[in-house]
Amino acid sequence: MALPLPPGLTQPEVSFLAEMELVTIIPRQRLESVDLLSGKTPPLRPPQRAELPLWLALLLKKQRRANIVPPAWLHPSSLSEIIHRETKQDPEAFSAPPPPVSRAHPSEPGRARRLAESDANLSPPFQPSCTAEAPAGYLPYHWLEVAEALLAHAGDDMPVPAGEVRSLVRDLVEVRAAKMRSSTSALGSAEGFINLTGIGAMELAENRGFVTEVMDGVRKIGASAEATRREREEMGGGRDDEDESDEDMGL
Repeated sequence: MALPLPPGLTQPEVSFLAEMELVTIIPRQRLESVDLLSGKTPPLRPPQRAELPLWLALLLKKQRRANIVPPAWLHPSSLSEIIHRETKQDPEAFSAPPPPVSRAHPSEPGRARRLAESDANLSPPFQPSCTAEAPAGYLPYHWLEVAEALLAHAGDDMPVPAGEVRSLVRDLVEVRAAKMRSSTSALGSAEGFINLTGIGAMELAENRGFVTEVMDGVRKIGASAEATRREREEMGGGRDDEDESDEDMGL
């Protein structure tokens, strides 16, 4: 009999989904368009940049047929800025997700505006937030998975030694993990919720078990306190009834 799966996506499943994120490459060889389930890839013409899914970019990188351009948020200056923001400026909140993409308006050629919620329904995993044009200072939904994949397989494409970037990523992971653990203290307050705005997919998968266990513990404590309160009320009500009956009997 198969073991029951834990609720939510597992870490390998999150890593698999992250491979669909678009990244920017610089091809080293000509390659015609390829038909994929998501559509045709752009033809590769060196040295023109192109955007491909992460899994295909890593395959071409292993074959030495392309170089991967790391996104701006993976540069050391951007990671240092995010760490400073999460530790000094706002130590209780997570970094905001990337802003919506821009789109040129037909009535105003040459000018771009941010997409409003009424224009398109783009959730964080489906925004072009890992390409070379992605803004710095923001962490996309799959930031940790993409960073680990690029550092493992395209470390020589980093603007600085990969060890420096890997150290900053490790520091950022530790800061956000500690913040996630400390935020569970709000579950026992009157508000009773955790603000997860800006949290990543892998971080959710790693901390889901811990957070759910804390929530179950808080729920059990609350249920026990409620049961104790009801017992005290019932015992108090019984004593009042006994006193009234004694008064009626003239005792």
